[in-house]
Amino acid sequence: MSIDKATPEDWERLRRDFPAVAPYVDKYDMEPPVDSMVNSPKHYTAGDVECIDGIEASMTPEAFRGYCKGACMKYLWRYERKAKPLEDLHKAQWYLNKLISKVEV
Repeated sequence: MSIDKATPEDWERLRRDFPAVAPYVDKYDMEPPVDSMVNSPKHYTAGDVECIDGIEASMTPEAFRGYCKGACMKYLWRYERKAKPLEDLHKAQWYLNKLISKVEV
């Protein structure tokens, strides 16, 4: 199971079964899951249209691939200077996966 998909019950079981890891569990339990800020965050949707879909619809396929490449590079460029570097790495990975899916077509 991914740490991003852990439920409160999973965290409680981990605290109970492995008391030595409780301080680390608390650190992750207090932050929103990375997934919620990477895959379809609520603030990127207006009505039924997600921002990335609107951006793609407004561009040629070549331009959209360039957009994905640039976004990936942006997150890789700055992740070490961010408060949540892992989140930016996941965002870079998201854009890279999107780019790969467009090149595979």
